[in-house]
Amino acid sequence: MTLKKDKDPKLYFSIGEVAKMFNLRESTLRFWEKEFDTIRPRTNAKGVRFYKKEDVDAIRLIHYLVKEQGLTLSGARQKLKINKDATTRQEQIVNKLKLIKEELLSLKDAFDALDTTEQSNPTIHHQS
Repeated sequence: MTLKKDKDPKLYFSIGEVAKMFNLRESTLRFWEKEFDTIRPRTNAKGVRFYKKEDVDAIRLIHYLVKEQGLTLSGARQKLKINKDATTRQEQIVNKLKLIKEELLSLKDAFDALDTTEQSNPTIHHQS
């Protein structure tokens, strides 16, 4: 799954929006809030959560470690404690590589479609 960092001017995201970004259940996000002190959404009087960009970035990193690298929550917590900066850089590089792969696959599909079109509609060659 590719997680794009949108240049979205939104200041806050609902729990539903964040869950959808990472294909997670809302209950997973609520649980991760208890497990990782870097996720601190604001809540209103009714208890509705509002996530800031910093919260989304923390969730992105945890998602990378747990869902993509296969670490346990304890392992992810330890990795972030030992070297958060290197882990963040690694996640960013992996995400950029996924975006590049998507673009290359899109180009391949476009070339394949063009090749198929050329084979079904041969070009008439004119003699000069």
